[in-house]
Amino acid sequence: MQLYIKISGIILILLAIIHIIFPKRFNWKNELIHLSLMNRQLMVVHTFFIALIVFMMGILNLFYSDELVNNQFGRVISLGLGIFWLIRLVFQFFVYSKELWKGKRFETNMHIIFSITWIYLTTVYILTYFEFNDLPTP
Repeated sequence: MQLYIKISGIILILLAIIHIIFPKRFNWKNELIHLSLMNRQLMVVHTFFIALIVFMMGILNLFYSDELVNNQFGRVISLGLGIFWLIRLVFQFFVYSKELWKGKRFETNMHIIFSITWIYLTTVYILTYFEFNDLPTP
């Protein structure tokens, strides 16, 4: 499982780095100008902190995979991460409108790629928790 956790770490670090292109890709300079100052700053600040926590999850996965797999507390953290990504997967299908991607080649490809990513992350973390649930309690 450690290999899958480390792969998850790489995926999460890449996902965090992708956030750097959001302002340009989503035309925030023109799109956010219509929002109040508070809402504009919330978008920027929340995006930064989402990217930061995703990056930190990736670092945790890369450098502490053994603890996430073989330690009771680490497995509980893995379960929490699995629940987090499961909820993100649910949002992918039930919160985002299909109008954002359906019938658009690039957006549909991104929807598929991110859906697969959320499924992968959810599966790795949930399996990590349950596969090693029989280890003795310290």
